[in-house]
Amino acid sequence: MTPSEVEILPQPNSEEPEKDYLDEIPNDVEMSLFDHLEELRQRIFYSLIAVLLSVIGCFVVVKTIVQLLEVPAQGVKFLQLAPGEYFFVSLKVAGYSGIVVASPFILYQIILFVLPGLTRRERRVIGPVILGSSVLFFVGLAFAYIALIPAALKFFVSYGADVVEQLWSIDKYFEFVLLLMFS
Repeated sequence: MTPSEVEILPQPNSEEPEKDYLDEIPNDVEMSLFDHLEELRQRIFYSLIAVLLSVIGCFVVVKTIVQLLEVPAQGVKFLQLAPGEYFFVSLKVAGYSGIVVASPFILYQIILFVLPGLTRRERRVIGPVILGSSVLFFVGLAFAYIALIPAALKFFVSYGADVVEQLWSIDKYFEFVLLLMFS
């Protein structure tokens, strides 16, 4: 054979077996629609139990959480404008805080539900994506608390400082703070 004939011969493709391996679904088990729905129901149930326990835990320490969220509003006096307003604000704060506390477990349940249907290639990607998303979520919460809320409050206080006295409803303040933190 001449050197030009050797180049014409088909070369074995070493990537093909690896590509097939990465595109396989490991532990591929067929499930019926009802089995999928039952597993989904179970994952949702576990997530709701985690949220409920987290909300109860946050409600136990809600006074501390409320005081922490009041820090950006320096020098503003909060008013309770209706009977039970602080109680309902406490429930709202505990609810949002409980969801934040339970979010890693909820994410874990979502992963457990989705993982059996993913190929090896998709499984390689899911870890960094989830880690990055989680870090960015908590960085966003910290950014809102440290930079965004104080800047927004400073603007709104200075905008009406010479016209109105700054007495805020605690309910409206926490709606504002929670909106900024979760948007």
